[in-house]
Amino acid sequence: MKKIVSLVLALALCAGCCLAFTGCNSEKTDFTVGICQLMEHESLDKATQGFIDALTAEMEKAGKTVEFDTQVAGEADLCTTVVNTFTAKNVDLIMANATPALLAAANATTTIPVLGTSVTDYSDTFSGNIPANVSGTSDAVPFDEQAQMMISSLGLAEGDQVGVLYCTNESNSVIQYNAVKALFEAEKIVVKAYTFSETTELQALVTTAAGECKAIYVPSDNTVADNDTVVGTICSEKKIPVYTSYGGAICYASLAIDYYQLGAETGKMAAEILLGGKKPADFDVKTLTPTVSYNEELCAKLGITVPEK
Repeated sequence: MKKIVSLVLALALCAGCCLAFTGCNSEKTDFTVGICQLMEHESLDKATQGFIDALTAEMEKAGKTVEFDTQVAGEADLCTTVVNTFTAKNVDLIMANATPALLAAANATTTIPVLGTSVTDYSDTFSGNIPANVSGTSDAVPFDEQAQMMISSLGLAEGDQVGVLYCTNESNSVIQYNAVKALFEAEKIVVKAYTFSETTELQALVTTAAGECKAIYVPSDNTVADNDTVVGTICSEKKIPVYTSYGGAICYASLAIDYYQLGAETGKMAAEILLGGKKPADFDVKTLTPTVSYNEELCAKLGITVPEK
């Protein structure tokens, strides 16, 4: 009898604990959002944070809650694995940060809304057919203005060679290479592509480029950006100016966007989908107006005159 009473008391205690635990966690999150970020890098990190901050603020205004499942894939092939965990959880929305993440998300679901950010060209990424459940923000910048900025600030002339450094695994970089190549060649400036597929090739490749070119242009290439200290160190030692389309410490000047604001705009779109009943197809892909900046310390080291205005 004592054993039976003890068992009943134990069961009652367990039940009480379970009820107490349930009560403590009875508050249900209104929405769950999966974030797949290609890799850790300053620009992508800013975009993710901007997205989280903006969507959280909109949710608080509406008296709703949102839970974020943020995953950094590390490499393109792993984006599919990350996104599949989101579809298995049936999240309410997926935010894909960078082109490989966006492709993985679009291939994984046609029903869950997908918003991309840090993606240059949505139309090209999907061969002109953007899925109905996909939209977002683009980090595209006016390549003609970037090329002209390099030409004027560096005094580039006919016969000078500009190297374009990018990873062949990133389709956005190929798009940007073709764009700037045509612009420079229209001014009779020689353009040479320095491409790689593995980061182990980068140091030797940059050394070669710095020995052959008057300047180096880096598109919005996530792989280069993740290793741009290598590029900056080599080019700085050889006094070769680097211009990046995404900004950053290694470039002497840039015409670039604010990635935090880019992510924030994506977060506002997500709020309209989750709270306002809109669909990704209701949104045009949004771009931001870039701003001009010069790294005065680096320009002084390289002997480049910063415009007064």
